[in-house]
Amino acid sequence: MWLLKPADQAAIAGLVLLAAGGMFLWWRLQADSEGRPVDIDHASPLKADFRVDINQAHWPELAQLPGIGPPLARRIVEHRMTYGPFRCWKDVEEVRGIGPKKLEQIKPYLFPLPDDCPRNRLNAP
Repeated sequence: MWLLKPADQAAIAGLVLLAAGGMFLWWRLQADSEGRPVDIDHASPLKADFRVDINQAHWPELAQLPGIGPPLARRIVEHRMTYGPFRCWKDVEEVRGIGPKKLEQIKPYLFPLPDDCPRNRLNAP
């Protein structure tokens, strides 16, 4: 039969108590302010709020905008490289694939541009 010395029994009991205390502390740290554990599977999602500078962003950044995707994002960058920076919202609508509805869909994610365009845009399509 296997027997432990009293000193070994005390050491094991101490380790068990230390582990139990650690588990209680971990549980407490995971709890909300009322002491209940937080159920992350049912926690409300956090909303990310970001804005993109359409005159600086590369196509992978623009492709993250709702309804844009990689092909349209590439067209936006190509248009900007060909005709220069977008000066107003009307300039953005010159990109093939962006109309008034699409523009309204992505506007909340873009840094603001003026509503009125300055005259004499060089290389306008």
